Amino acid sequence: MVVMGILVGFSIFSWTVIFAKWQTLRGARKTNARFLRAFRKAPALDAVMVASEQYRPSPLVSVFDFGYEEVERQVKARGSVTNKLAVDRSLQIGVSEEIAKLERNMDKLATTASVTPFIGLLGTVLGIIQAFQGLGTQGATSLRTLGPGISEALVSTAIGLIAAIPAAIFYNIFGQKIRELGARMDDFSMEFLNMAERSFGE
Repeated sequence: MVVMGILVGFSIFSWTVIFAKWQTLRGARKTNARFLRAFRKAPALDAVMVASEQYRPSPLVSVFDFGYEEVERQVKARGSVTNKLAVDRSLQIGVSEEIAKLERNMDKLATTASVTPFIGLLGTVLGIIQAFQGLGTQGATSLRTLGPGISEALVSTAIGLIAAIPAAIFYNIFGQKIRELGARMDDFSMEFLNMAERSFGE
């Protein structure tokens, strides 16, 4: 029963992570698309800054904030963007932070996918041992006596797989989506640098 409870707990937790991550990634993709359209229509970075609040929690908005803060520092100090490398570094920090946020709890899915089959197997082995011990104390050797105990023990393996398979599937699906969002943020960083140079270049 303890093994069953552990497996059910893993399963409930992994499905909670799956639903939350699905909503997060879907929302990020939608808000990214809307913000990117607005960014490309804007004449300069200042105009994007004014409009950016309505597109949160887009990861691209956070990346934009990192880049804009560095641009603003340089413009206030020197009147123009003189160090594109510093802006690029700020953008990459923003990308890294957003990817880290998107990857939050992904390790929980990986753990569920890799551990629960073994926990289920452990439950099965313990159940079979218990069934044989019971068989020994009863002094009976028929399959009818042994069968129910073994079938109940095998349920642990089934529950372990039921917990592991969705976690593994969605771990791979979400990993691909996060990589796509990361690539989109890298592309956006280049677009940001181009606009920064047009807006505040020497």
